[in-house]
Amino acid sequence: MATAQRGYYDILGIPRGASADDIKKAFRRRAREFHPDLHTGAKKTEMEKKFKELNQAHEVLSDPDKRKKYDQYGQNWEQAEAHEKARQQAGGQGGPGGGGFSGDFGDIFDTFFGGRGRGGGAPGFAADGEDLETDVQLTIRDVLRGVSRRIDLTERITCKACGGSAIVRGRPCIVCGGSGTQTDKRTIEVHIPAGVQHDTRVRIAGKGQPGMNGGKPGDLYLRVHIQPNGIFRQKGFDVQVTLPVWPWEAALGAEVMAPTLTEPVKVKIPAGSKADSKLRLKGKGLPTATGDQGDLFLKLKIVMPTTLSDEERALYEQLGRARHSDPRAEILVASRRSSS
Repeated sequence: MATAQRGYYDILGIPRGASADDIKKAFRRRAREFHPDLHTGAKKTEMEKKFKELNQAHEVLSDPDKRKKYDQYGQNWEQAEAHEKARQQAGGQGGPGGGGFSGDFGDIFDTFFGGRGRGGGAPGFAADGEDLETDVQLTIRDVLRGVSRRIDLTERITCKACGGSAIVRGRPCIVCGGSGTQTDKRTIEVHIPAGVQHDTRVRIAGKGQPGMNGGKPGDLYLRVHIQPNGIFRQKGFDVQVTLPVWPWEAALGAEVMAPTLTEPVKVKIPAGSKADSKLRLKGKGLPTATGDQGDLFLKLKIVMPTTLSDEERALYEQLGRARHSDPRAEILVASRRSSS
């Protein structure tokens, strides 16, 4: 599964060719969605980060000059701009009678950014690595136990030929095309803890893009998607199961087998149970962040046999001849009141 750096266009949800009006509309739409004041708890903390990213993206893409530089250099456009200014300044001061700078641009760049001088390698300015984000698909049993996954990453790394300076012997690096970075692929194994919730993010510290010249690496964020399950339905840390029962089991009570996230268990259906009533199995749900366990709820569904034997039909006919209260009496009375 490939992942990519979350760029400003991705954050706003627009294509790279979007107009200024498209950018404005996308920002307003997502600002309403991500505003922290509209959320509570852990969701509020997540939205605060998203809202900050959204504002950063809008600030750059809504400014034509900044957007042009971003399109050219990516999210390290500010470092690239500083690099370019240093190169221009060095070029203006070099040459005969130009103020005393001599030698190739690598020496001059080191002078400006505190590098190690001639032969010292990469320039000295530090830039933290960008965060990465990717989706991960889990089953509900993965959530119960926790799971390890191998994640394939596609990222931009510092060019090995120029050390990220984009310049070799005073000229643009031919290996990276003057960008200072190269595309690289790597596979890492990550552990996703038990109890994660659908559509939340798991942070893997230090597994994002590497920093440049001593900068800290970014983080990897795993967006969790829990696949729908035909039996188990996640409700926070609780789990719900629809349990079919025969009419006589609901009427008379019975002991039946019911599924759980581990092994089936025997449960007692109380006599006189109604359709949609629930039985609670304490501690049979999903683990919480505090080490507790959610519950599993069995929602009863009374099902009718699709075919009847002669004996079963006779029993139902005998039951039908017995005296019973009318189960429709209440709704008939209520319907008369509503129509008067």
